[in-house]
Parts: sequence; structure tokens; C-alpha cells
Amino acid sequence: MKELWSKRCRELVPYTPGEQPREQKLIKLNTNENPYPPSRLVIQAIREATADLRLYPDPSCLALREALAQDQGVRPEQIFVGNGSDEVLSLAFQAFFDSDRPIRFADVTYSFYPVFASFYGLPYEEIPLDKNFSIPLKPFLEPCGGVVIANPNAPTGREMDFCDLRSIVEADPNRVVIVDEAYVDFGARSAIELIERCPNLLVVRTFSKSYSLAGLRVGYAISSENLIAALNTVKDSFNSYPVDRLAQAGAIGAIRDKGYFQATVTKLGATRTCTANALRNMGFTVCDSMANFLFASHERVGGKLLLEALRDRGILVRWWDKPRIRDYLRITIGTDEDMKRLCRALEEILRENS
Repeated sequence: MKELWSKRCRELVPYTPGEQPREQKLIKLNTNENPYPPSRLVIQAIREATADLRLYPDPSCLALREALAQDQGVRPEQIFVGNGSDEVLSLAFQAFFDSDRPIRFADVTYSFYPVFASFYGLPYEEIPLDKNFSIPLKPFLEPCGGVVIANPNAPTGREMDFCDLRSIVEADPNRVVIVDEAYVDFGARSAIELIERCPNLLVVRTFSKSYSLAGLRVGYAISSENLIAALNTVKDSFNSYPVDRLAQAGAIGAIRDKGYFQATVTKLGATRTCTANALRNMGFTVCDSMANFLFASHERVGGKLLLEALRDRGILVRWWDKPRIRDYLRITIGTDEDMKRLCRALEEILRENS
């Protein structure tokens, strides 16, 4: 019955999220969720917020923006809050890019970028990563309609050189550069420090990963007041109440428990290092990661075979059937026990395919 669909809808190729199984016994290492629960202050804040569910939430998310501003060293007017970083990115594509010049992003990166561009009728160019999966500098310095960079990149986990990133932002003050920092809390350097001198920079972040709040869907952007005003203009043109009361309260609770946040990301960083070393000892090539996942391929066994063999053993990882990366798996960092089970399973699979 697609004849009832609009022409644009018929032509769309939607983003495919990682599998969300109903089975509880599976080890989920496929969607980059945090294996540890959120802070107790999150749960407490959400419980307190349930008393006012008959009322609409604050459309400006002022209390959350004030908490974020204090945490990040900026002004509340420089912050925009949305339903996860995906919604913030979607609004940004509408607010800052036009159809007269193509925007640029990497060919191996977050696969929602081409979906957004296609949905909004924006031309785009995919810039090939180099042989080490690093983002090349020169193509992003050249004139274009805008730039989107995930840093650390997904699915590779690699961090871009900060001087290169700054050069891209400063290359053309008349275009917007979006830096997607969904995974920055796991060890990378944030571009937020560039915002005061680069009013064309928009940094997008999320509570889903490092704060263990994927279920609440809270994301935000930090930028100049001018770019934040544009985001608010787009948002208020179709939905002035996007972030619910419980999500706002939970995010504020997460910000307040800095000690728990730091302990969690430190723990995951240590587990990431141990797992990467174990994989390399098995003959895997592993990208240097500053995210809460690893991107790895084996010299003898293909990615799809590994994906299916791991699932047969109750372990989910992520795989893409794309030319440059079809031999790679993206493996979320779980608990130490999760990763030990992963490594035991991989050792068994490699023996069976020797």
C-alpha cells in the first residue's frame, strides 16, 4: 500500500537501530548502553517529579539548562535540550543547512547523518576515512554547506586530533560545524572550549551513554546564543514541549552526582583497555578507542561469521554489511564479567574456525 505514502516517504532509507531483544539472558553489547545503573540521585529525582505529572513540563528546560551550564562552564542561554542527541541533531540539520550546497561528513560514521540529510532534502558528500579510519583534514577545510563530525567517531571509536578539529571549525566562520560528542566523556577532549571564540560551532551531547540514561532520552547542544536561538525556532515550530518532566528531573539528578559519574566512566575505561588487549592477543585488529566500545576485526574470521557465532552463544554485537567495514564488529564495553564471557566465546569460535 505504499501508493498511499508521500513520494518523499517512499524514497527514504531509514536508520536501523541495534537489536533490542526481549530475551533477558542475552549479553547486549550491540547498542553502546552503559552496563551500570544510573545514580541513585536520578531515581530519587524521578520519584519526586511524579507528583506533578498532571502539569506540562517546562518547555524551556530551564532548571536542567542551569545545571548543565554550571557543570560545563557556560551560560544557560548557550544550551538547548532535546529528546536524546538524535532529536537535537535532527533539529540542527533543519536549522543550519540548506539545499544549495552539500554538507560533509565521513563515509564511516554515525549512519543517522545521511538519513537526516536525505529526509530534509539536503545534498551531502561522504569523505572517506584514511586507511587507519582517521578523519582526513583537507576535505573538511574546503568550502561546503556545513560539516558534521562525530568525535570520538562511531563506529570506530577514534578521537580526532584536536588541532585538526579546531582548524575545521575556524576554516569558514560562515558555515556551521556540528561536533557530535555522544562518547566524549569516555576519555576524549571536548570541543566546548572552542565555543566562545567560534560562534559557528555546535557541540551535541547526550545523557544516554556516560550517565546511563538511554531510557530517558535526553540530549543537549552547547553553542553561541545565536545558534541556540535557531534550534529553539525550529523546535517551537512543531513541538514546544519535547522533553518530559521525568526526563528533565532525572538528568538533573545525574549531573549532581559527579562522583558516581566519574567512577563509572573510569571503570568502563579500564575494562575497555583490558578487553582491547585480550582481543589483540587473539589476533584481532582493534582501533584505538576513546568511546565505550571497540571496533575490531580478525585476520582469519569474517565479521558476519563472528556476529552469528556470538549470537548463538547469547552475545549480541553490531555489524554492518558495508564494503570497508564488513569484517569489523563494534563491541560495546559491558561489565568485566560480560567482557570475560565475550573473550571466552571468541576464543572458542576462533578454535572452531582455525
